[in-house]
Amino acid sequence: MAEFARRHVVVVAGGISHERDISLRSGRRVADSLTGYGWQVDLRDADASLLPALAADRPDVVWPALHGASGEDGALRGILEALDIPYVGSRSTSARLAWYKPTASALVSRAGVRTPRSITLSHDVFRELGAVGVLQAIASEHPVPLAVKPARGGSAQGVTLVDNVDDLPRAMVAAYTYCEDAVVEQLIRGTEIAVGIIDTGDGPLALSPVEIVPRNGFYGYEARYNAGETTFFTPARLSEEQSQAASAAAVLAHRALGLRHVSRVDLIVDGAGTPWFLEVNVLPGLTETSLVPQALSASGFDLGWTYAELAEQAIRDHSA
Repeated sequence: MAEFARRHVVVVAGGISHERDISLRSGRRVADSLTGYGWQVDLRDADASLLPALAADRPDVVWPALHGASGEDGALRGILEALDIPYVGSRSTSARLAWYKPTASALVSRAGVRTPRSITLSHDVFRELGAVGVLQAIASEHPVPLAVKPARGGSAQGVTLVDNVDDLPRAMVAAYTYCEDAVVEQLIRGTEIAVGIIDTGDGPLALSPVEIVPRNGFYGYEARYNAGETTFFTPARLSEEQSQAASAAAVLAHRALGLRHVSRVDLIVDGAGTPWFLEVNVLPGLTETSLVPQALSASGFDLGWTYAELAEQAIRDHSA
C-alpha cells in the first residue's frame, strides 16, 4: 500500500481521434481509481503541452488512455520510449502490429487461432480498378454474409454487417471514411465475446469472458457506449469447455502479437464451440460500460488495485 501511495502517474487521454470522448471517459475512470488507491495522478490531454510537462516533471509512470490512432498505433509509445519513461501497455512495435487488423489476423492465424477468411483493399486500388469490377470479384469469392470494417480503428466505427450484396458499396464507403484500407471478411455467426487479458508479472491471465448481446443485433458504437443498448453476461453463457477454449485462444493471440500488461481480444464462438479471432485492442476501453472493467469485477479483482499493479509492472519492466 505504501509503495503505491508514493507513485506519481500521468494519465494521458483525449487527443484528436474519432474516439476522443471515449478516451476522456476512460482516462477519468483510471485516474479516479488510482487516486482512490492513494496515487498522485495528473490527467493530461494529448496536446502540445504534454511532452514539455513530462520532461519537466518526470512521472514514475504514464498510463496512455488514448483511443484511436494516436494512442494505439504505437506512436505515443515510441515517444515515451525515446523519453525513457515507463508506461502501461504494449510496446510500440507490438502496438503497430495489432493496430493494423490484417497483420494482426495473419499473425494470430499463424499461431493456430481460427480467423475469418478475408480480403483487404486499399481505397486507391478500389478506385483504379473500378468499383463495379472490384465489388463483383469480392461477391464471387466472398459470398454474404460479410463484415466490412476499416483496417485500422476501434469502437466499431465504420463497421457494417452485409447480408445483401447490394449493400456492399455503401459498406465500403463507410469503411473508407475511417481508413484508406478496408477489410471484407466472412461473417461468423455465434456468441460474441470479449476476453480481457492482464499480466502483472506472472504471465498473461485471461479474465472471465464477457458475452455481448446488443439490443439491435450489432455491437456498434452506440451499443458500446450508451447504457441500456447492450446486455452483457459475465461470465459468458458458454460451456466450461467452450470458455476454456476461448480463453486459451485469447492468450495465444496476446502472446502471438507480443502484447503486455493489458489487452482485450474479441472473439466469436460458433455453433460448434470453436472460437474465431476478430481483433485485439491494445488499449481497451475503461469506461463505465467497457468490457475489461466488467470482467475484472466479475473475476474478483478490485479496479484500483489492478490498475496500480499494472502500473507497477510497467515500472518493473522498464527497469529490467
